[in-house]
Amino acid sequence: MTAPTIAVTAGEPAGIGPELVALLAARHREEPYPARLVILGDRDVLRARAARIGVAPEYIDYDPHRIDASQRSVEIWHHLLAVPVTPGELDPANASAVLATLARGCDACAIGAFAALVTAPVQKSVLMDAGITFSGHTEFFAQRTHTPRVVMMLAGGHAAAPLRVALVTTHLPLRAVPAAITREAVRATVEIVASELAAKFAIAAPKIAVCGLNPHAGESGHLGREEIDTIAPAIEELRASGHVVSGPLPADTVFVPDIARRFDAIVAMYHDQGLPVLKAATFGHGVNVTLGLPFIRTSVDHGTALDLASDPATARTVDPGSLYAAVDLAIALARAKVESARKG
Repeated sequence: MTAPTIAVTAGEPAGIGPELVALLAARHREEPYPARLVILGDRDVLRARAARIGVAPEYIDYDPHRIDASQRSVEIWHHLLAVPVTPGELDPANASAVLATLARGCDACAIGAFAALVTAPVQKSVLMDAGITFSGHTEFFAQRTHTPRVVMMLAGGHAAAPLRVALVTTHLPLRAVPAAITREAVRATVEIVASELAAKFAIAAPKIAVCGLNPHAGESGHLGREEIDTIAPAIEELRASGHVVSGPLPADTVFVPDIARRFDAIVAMYHDQGLPVLKAATFGHGVNVTLGLPFIRTSVDHGTALDLASDPATARTVDPGSLYAAVDLAIALARAKVESARKG
């Protein structure tokens, strides 16, 4: 099987992304991944930040026509920053260059030039300070590929008992969440999760739990009617179409390990209902997967860590586990996709 080409965006240049990709590239030099790795970022910044933490990756310039994917080097698709970077200090002047790495990585994946896209963290605030409307990678890639609905799912835990948490809503103010919880939104989210678990993770007829919105799943309407009026009817429609769905379940119950392990995925209503639980269990080794895109996209489960990036001593202590896991999963999904196409 031909080794897939995996694109990795370097993320916010003032954050910990350049150090993370340096550690990834150094690991690839010692124990090559079964893939070709291409980093999207500023060449000089990536080299300087690798030297800053004392690692020596083998960086070479990206050549789209290169056919030897077994090498230990990592290619850099150079995206020049507008101004010099000071680790730990955000500068809106570089926001357009950061966005360009996302746009070009997305477009290249959409036409099949790359098998998957892995993203290091960006700083949403500095993009917005630069006048760019940006609520997150998930929404950006959905809009750019004209995908009407995608689903953010984080995955982690042990292989024998993986924890997967998907979201009906993503980066919204809490006060805007109830209005965004519609019957169609719940139904479409579960349908995408079920379809992608079957297609990408080879889980036939996945068992999916759906959280309620309110405490105790609304307490029979006494703590809110969203469960009765919206979520439960959506679940009934999903069951009628053949999906294996349970709920609406109280979020403080469904994440109890003995209950959570009964399901292949748990669908939470909003960002901070589901993700704190997963991150508490897997932080530093979880993976963010965007479901429903026309290509494979994974990401780290953490932010830019500006405080760590600001000092070389602390930058050397960063844990690259989540990036390693995101690349591992991207490669596995890419290879599975090729194998599935070969068989089908």
